[in-house]
Amino acid sequence: MNRGFYIILSAQFFSSLADNALLFAAIALLKYLQAPAWQTPVLQQFFVFAFIVLAPFVGIYADALPKGRVMLISNSIKMLGCAAMLLGLHPLIAYGFVGIGAAMYSPAKYGILAEYLPAQRLVWANGWMEGLTVAAIILGAILGGMLISPNIETLMQHYLPAFSVTNIPKFAISIVLGIYLIAALVNLYIPKLPIEHACKQSSIKFLLIDFWRSLLALWRDPLGQVSLAVTSIFWGAGTTLRFIILLWAASALQLELAQATQLTAVVAVGLAIGSVIAAKAVVLEHAVKVLPMGMLMGIVVAAMAWVSDWRIAILMLVIIGTLAGVFVIPMNALLQHRGYQLMGAGHSIAVQNFNENLSILLMLGGYALMLHFECSVNTIVISFGMFIFVSMGVLNKLHGHDQDTA
Repeated sequence: MNRGFYIILSAQFFSSLADNALLFAAIALLKYLQAPAWQTPVLQQFFVFAFIVLAPFVGIYADALPKGRVMLISNSIKMLGCAAMLLGLHPLIAYGFVGIGAAMYSPAKYGILAEYLPAQRLVWANGWMEGLTVAAIILGAILGGMLISPNIETLMQHYLPAFSVTNIPKFAISIVLGIYLIAALVNLYIPKLPIEHACKQSSIKFLLIDFWRSLLALWRDPLGQVSLAVTSIFWGAGTTLRFIILLWAASALQLELAQATQLTAVVAVGLAIGSVIAAKAVVLEHAVKVLPMGMLMGIVVAAMAWVSDWRIAILMLVIIGTLAGVFVIPMNALLQHRGYQLMGAGHSIAVQNFNENLSILLMLGGYALMLHFECSVNTIVISFGMFIFVSMGVLNKLHGHDQDTA
């Protein structure tokens, strides 16, 4: 691969690193402001809401401009959200601004792969992209946990006595803002590619109709349908699992927030392993054959309810991440390939984001309802695992014998 591909990877790494560290910094800021507990999951809902509302527009926007420029603009909006948080805007609203930047960024970061690389390299490239993204998730969780730790104030007083840290969450957000700036600078060097699917009209009515047609086109295509369903369920489940792990770690393992935050990185370690396996062992034409891995993942998630030893917990979380990587990376590549063929990369990724974030919104809502009705942690974990098992089992039965003939 040439220099341009590694620049794309670098830009994604720094942007994703900041995204993941910011989540925990924003959660810490809510706690610092003594916000009600229900606002913690709502924080993520404010973030994903932008993906759903802007889905009809961001795909066309990503296809209408060089995708490196779109990524630069998107990171600038994320920086604006961080700055707004530092200036006192409520974290929910400010995090919503970051969500707008992320919603614009996603069609560009994935769409550029389909434009820049041949189809036979997409699984391999997605393995690299997701592997680095996972590394950013791991380091972001570790960095976020470190930055919100009370120990940071002690360290700063010891090594930089002239520098006063009175608000640890805002200090963490300032560091994240600097990482977004690095990502924006890298965006300047992304190769400029020709525009292949520029929008000929810009009226809201046309954009909504165009998005609806793209949505139907992917859901009606057999391979588009299965890949869209799998990735939607995966990201809805993965985001909700992040919050469940925080709750489960406190209940079953007696861990503090900073420790539980870093425990979420363990799943990402497994996801990195699964990404490598998928990149080496799975070809695009047989992507649907990995669906049983999703069923097995659901069983392992449900089994967490009987774990109380942190060592066994780490092993299980690594296994969950590995299984997730093995089945979602090929599905993601398949979705990119079919979407690029049917409507253009930006359009298809926007449709993907709409479905994935609607799934996140619904699953977080279900999780919040279970908390509202005071379901036990074990009930939540088992229900969540069984949902993954059943949904992947249904998809495997319907599409397990499909084959890419494109």
